[in-house]
Amino acid sequence: MIGLMSHDEPNTALLTIGHSPDADDAFMWWPLGDIETGREPSIDTGRFRFRAVARDIEELNQRAAGVGDLDLTAISAHNYAHVEDRYAITSSGASMGDGYGPKVVARPDRAASGLENLIESGGVIATPGERTTAFLALQLCARRTVAHRAMLFSEIVAAVQNGVVDAGLVIHEAQLTFADSGLELLVDLGDWWKRETGLPLPLGLNVIRRDLDERFGAGASRTVAGLLQTSIKHALRERAQSLDVAMEYSAGVAPAIADRFVSMYVNALTLDAGPEGAKAIEELLSRGANAGLCPQLDRPIELVLPE
Repeated sequence: MIGLMSHDEPNTALLTIGHSPDADDAFMWWPLGDIETGREPSIDTGRFRFRAVARDIEELNQRAAGVGDLDLTAISAHNYAHVEDRYAITSSGASMGDGYGPKVVARPDRAASGLENLIESGGVIATPGERTTAFLALQLCARRTVAHRAMLFSEIVAAVQNGVVDAGLVIHEAQLTFADSGLELLVDLGDWWKRETGLPLPLGLNVIRRDLDERFGAGASRTVAGLLQTSIKHALRERAQSLDVAMEYSAGVAPAIADRFVSMYVNALTLDAGPEGAKAIEELLSRGANAGLCPQLDRPIELVLPE
């Protein structure tokens, strides 16, 4: 259930917040606390308390488009076109790659011919999900149908190594570690997008249910948006502690890699996407819709600002 009132604290509103099990999400949201694990808030969250729900990003995408039960959730920017009637984008919490992003990688023997030849020959590319921004960007870059196989992001590198697929579309920390697994780069989609549009590539967004004001009173959405921004600011100030929490979601990843990954995707646009971020989201989804890859937006991109 959503929007429950805590029985222990009758004046406290309990909100569910979905995030992907990777370093940057954990880094941003730990200061909000988590009643599930008993972690107390590190900032003043007022009358709101949070229950964290860690799930694979494609599962969060499908959940937002399906039952839509999470009060706040991380989703792929691609998926926003499918959930805009239910969710609005908060100005804080986006992960945007400014000149870098998800990468298509392959074994050296398959990488030698290049991405275009691999796709033309029917090579199968493992993807982290059809609703991910990474997959949308790949299709826009390729400008053609891409043979693909969806799987958990954590399984992609091994699938490429073992020849289960011909190439892989890697996200999260694998963007930094694929070469350690003997794989080679075919294309960096964030770099391609920057050269194509001059804009950052909006990968993950934080969205909030549009009925929060109706359920919790006028201004609740902006209050929660402010808590999200305060959480990120606190996490950046307490970087060492934040990285310790992030490492809980980075099994097998060296601390230096997790630190570098967080630096890439918790940046100025994460604190406030602003007009540039809104423009990037609109450009991505407009191109996706024009290519028949996602629905047309019914409304302009408007970010929920902190009060």
